[in-house]
Amino acid sequence: MTPLWTSDDAIAATGGTATRPFTATGVSIDTRTLAAGDLFVALQAARDGHEFVAQALENGAAAALVSHRPANLPEDAPLLIVPDVLAALEALGRAARARTGARVFAVTGSVGKTSTKEMLRAMCSGQGRTHAAVASYNNHWGVPLTLARMPADTEFAVIEIGMNHPGEIAPLARMARPHVAMVTTVAAAHLEAFGALEGIAVEKGSICEGLEPDGAAVLHGDLETTPLLIAAADKAKAETILFGTGSNAAYRLYEARIREGHTVARAATPHGMLLFKVASEGRHFAMNALAALAACDALGLDMAQAIMDLGHWHPPAGRGGRERVVIDPARSGEWFELIDDAFNANPASLSAALDVLAASVTRDGVGRTMRGRRIAILGDMLELGEDELSLHRAIADDPALLQVSVVHCAGRRMKSLWDALPDERKGLWAETAEELSAQVIRRLDAGDVVLVKGSKGSRVSLIVDAIRKLGQRSPQSESEG
Repeated sequence: MTPLWTSDDAIAATGGTATRPFTATGVSIDTRTLAAGDLFVALQAARDGHEFVAQALENGAAAALVSHRPANLPEDAPLLIVPDVLAALEALGRAARARTGARVFAVTGSVGKTSTKEMLRAMCSGQGRTHAAVASYNNHWGVPLTLARMPADTEFAVIEIGMNHPGEIAPLARMARPHVAMVTTVAAAHLEAFGALEGIAVEKGSICEGLEPDGAAVLHGDLETTPLLIAAADKAKAETILFGTGSNAAYRLYEARIREGHTVARAATPHGMLLFKVASEGRHFAMNALAALAACDALGLDMAQAIMDLGHWHPPAGRGGRERVVIDPARSGEWFELIDDAFNANPASLSAALDVLAASVTRDGVGRTMRGRRIAILGDMLELGEDELSLHRAIADDPALLQVSVVHCAGRRMKSLWDALPDERKGLWAETAEELSAQVIRRLDAGDVVLVKGSKGSRVSLIVDAIRKLGQRSPQSESEG
């Protein structure tokens, strides 16, 4: 395997001291996923990574990046010793970015960052060696880790950048040095730290501060805060490319037809009308895909190939993917459909998920009830600030709920929504996802379509796990192309 970091390269990047020469083929911060040959980075997080250095070396790590020699290590243990481990990881990230000729995308937004990043990965992979973040590695350690893992011969890189507090995005964007920066949208997420949408927009727009000269900013054109995003792009002297549904958008979505297992969209572009497909249901996926296509176009990718590769994309786990849960494989039709959107939630993403549920096709004539239902199981939306209860309560007015048979809720905040629901749609409420899970899974039936949605901290993923254990799981994506 081609070396990613030699000890000489790592020393030059970090200014550290190596106890002996080493060659690393990867970079890891977790002994549970470490591969033989990785450089183990002993970050200080929930626990001190130095506690796991011995285990990492026993598991085949090429060396460990540390700020001191952990106790009980052999004298000849391969270590790269630095004053500050996180600062050294950042230095590795900057060095990896500097040594590659890759064309780089950076993606941020209140909703859709990870899905759009994965769309870009899919579209770029068919046209060159592509590197992108795994999972949602988009924070102060996730971005430098993603960069540090980037091979020198990378042709396209996709970096996801997130935030919880003001001042986080710009330093990460300057580290990534993108040629194209994208803001998927600005919505009520992390309001607790920002107080208003305008503050979130300013923070999201700061991604433009990292743009390379003559870079492009792909921005959502339909927002009240779009002028703030455009101002950030102008300040960076970037080309501004708008996507959306308004006449100001160079990439304008005209139509998104949701069908079982996919969405077909039609859009106007500077090159004429465009027809494209994503292998998942949802208008929001079509909008994110249009933004991704605009970004690819800005870097001169082959658009026909990009559209073909986009057509095979489907959401990552926990972000709106669909699957069948087979209750009784011996009986035809004994299954229901699960929409797993349990990774994150805010009012905008919940509204989009409810739209998808409302458009889903149920099946009658099967199961105990003989009537398919649309069922929403919702957990708390976190970090919404002082208006969190009213923001939860307002979901009761979402037009999509008119097409939903029953809504079950978990969490203190979701109690506000549950109280506001009409009796005919009011399902169960419990203080925690664990409590709700035991009750709600007994109420699911063949023919239903079941959405599970909530912030990660609401732990509604436990309900997803319990639902999957009801039967044999059959991912829709495997047959949707």
